[in-house]
Amino acid sequence: MLPITLTVDGARTTVEVEPRETLADVLRDRLGVYGVRVACGEGHCGACTIQLDGATARACTLLAVQADGGAIRTVEGMAPTGAPLHPLQAAFVAEHALQCGFCTAGMLMSAEELLRERPQASDDEIRAGLAGNLCRCTGYQGIVRAVRRARDEANEGEAR
Repeated sequence: MLPITLTVDGARTTVEVEPRETLADVLRDRLGVYGVRVACGEGHCGACTIQLDGATARACTLLAVQADGGAIRTVEGMAPTGAPLHPLQAAFVAEHALQCGFCTAGMLMSAEELLRERPQASDDEIRAGLAGNLCRCTGYQGIVRAVRRARDEANEGEAR
C-alpha cells in the first residue's frame, strides 16, 4: 500500500492505495464520492469524468497514484450539500437534460470545462466538447440545450 494525498472537492485527504487501483475505485470505495460512475471501465463512455487540476480526466483509467498531490473536482463539488445548484446543474434540470442520470456527472464535468475554455461556444463546439460522453437515454438534444442555456445565462450575467 502506498500513501497518496488528494484534494477532493476542496478537502485534502491522505489515503493508502494499491499501485494498481484506479482513481475511480478510490474515490467511490474509499472516499464515498459516488457521483463518479464506472460504466465501461475503459474511458470510452465518460461516466467517470472528473476534473484533475482543472482538466477533465477519466477516473476509470487513471491510476490513483498518478493523481497524488492533485486537486480533484467531482460533481459533488459543483454544488455541495445545502448549496444552490451550480448554473449548469440548474440548466440540466430546466431543459430536462437527464433521464436515468448515469451519464450526468460526466456530462456536467465536461460541459463546465468547455464553457470555462470557450465561454461563447457554438452548438457545434458544445457537441464536440461533449463527444466523449455517452448517453443512452436523452438523445443529446436536451443536453445541448442545457449547456447553451448555461452559456447564455453566464454571458448575460457578465454583460450586466
